[in-house]
Amino acid sequence: MPDSESRDYPDYLTEPTPTESPLNAVPGPAGRRFVLLFIIIAVVVALAALATSASRWKKEVVVRGFVVYGESIIPEPELLSRMAEYKGANLQGLDTNEIKLRIMVLPYLRDAVINKELNGIVRVKVIEREPVALALLGRSTMVIDREGFLLPLRKEVGARFPDLFLIGGVNRLTMNENGLQQLDRRDVVLILQFLDALSKTDYARLLIRELHLAANNLSWCIAVQEPTRFIIGNDGNFKEKLKKFEIFWQKVVSKKGFGFYDTVDLRFGERIFTTRPPSPEIQPGITQ
Repeated sequence: MPDSESRDYPDYLTEPTPTESPLNAVPGPAGRRFVLLFIIIAVVVALAALATSASRWKKEVVVRGFVVYGESIIPEPELLSRMAEYKGANLQGLDTNEIKLRIMVLPYLRDAVINKELNGIVRVKVIEREPVALALLGRSTMVIDREGFLLPLRKEVGARFPDLFLIGGVNRLTMNENGLQQLDRRDVVLILQFLDALSKTDYARLLIRELHLAANNLSWCIAVQEPTRFIIGNDGNFKEKLKKFEIFWQKVVSKKGFGFYDTVDLRFGERIFTTRPPSPEIQPGITQ
């Protein structure tokens, strides 16, 4: 076909140029930045509104009650009674340190962790002092905790710690800033070391019932039904001394009976020194 004839075909045989719809147009860089900025502003406004609403709501929440846990010696009502006046107070304005100061006056309370919850509940985690022994102070009996503080004896202590050891000769005391008397640090260390060694013995822990603190390295203990003083000193090494006690009890006391010796000194290496009770003196004018 000659080239001249091709010019005579209708226009519909030629492919039309597509026209783009505004809806399908891809935004340019400037448009994308505008959309992103709009989204960021919307999110910020929403968060600000939410924060304002939450702050207004928090100011209206009051303390509905207290939940106490972790206590075993301190009665729960005793703790709750010291916090009762804060019930109904504004939760956001509640000072947990103020509450802590009110309950820390309780002798058996070593520490407390207080947390506020958005539902109006205040949770109080109680951390109590750990009794390790009983102190004989004249006619009074006190409880010694692991830090050497003297605490009043309570029935709850006897129920939870029925076999507390007796400690006599307690006289080096200082008044602590928390209002409690506290043993001298050296005496606390001695007591804890002795009790630890005693708990690991075969049967001395079943026989020895009291430890008496004394100066000049003369601390001593006594056993069940035995008035003899077993001198263990103040210089540690109680594991070895208690082992010597068990050997002496098995080989001597079990054969000669109770009260045969006044003192048994366990402080010196492989040797044990003993003294006999003094003989009763014959008074003039009395016939024996």
